Amino acid sequence: MPKEWSRIFPGQVWRVAEARHFVAALLEGQPSNLIDDAVLVVGELAANAVRHTRSGWYRGWFLVIVGFTDDFVRIQVVDQGGDDEPMVRSVNAHLDQGGRGLTLVSACAKDWGVKDRPAGGRCVWADLARVGL
Repeated sequence: MPKEWSRIFPGQVWRVAEARHFVAALLEGQPSNLIDDAVLVVGELAANAVRHTRSGWYRGWFLVIVGFTDDFVRIQVVDQGGDDEPMVRSVNAHLDQGGRGLTLVSACAKDWGVKDRPAGGRCVWADLARVGL
């Protein structure tokens, strides 16, 4: 059974930094590349939750769950749902200011995906390999 820690954050843009600090603190003592990747992943997923779902609405929230197994660290961000399904987009680097978040997540992660939540909302997760531990 994996060990998991979780924390709920108000759905405000400035709370994304708190989510990054939460994950970094949980990974203290791990290889720096794993910490860097995990911080980047949670930052992108939390920012997407706040920008693109009802989590960013008045009294919105998002939940960060960090799970540990022998082989990987799973980062999950649960949001309150939105109209669009999260997906990797083709981005024109010269014209678009955003849209790269899930591309970055997929580059860092061993695997990632989206799960709809039975009570509404969805969970976007990413597994980061724990190489050499």
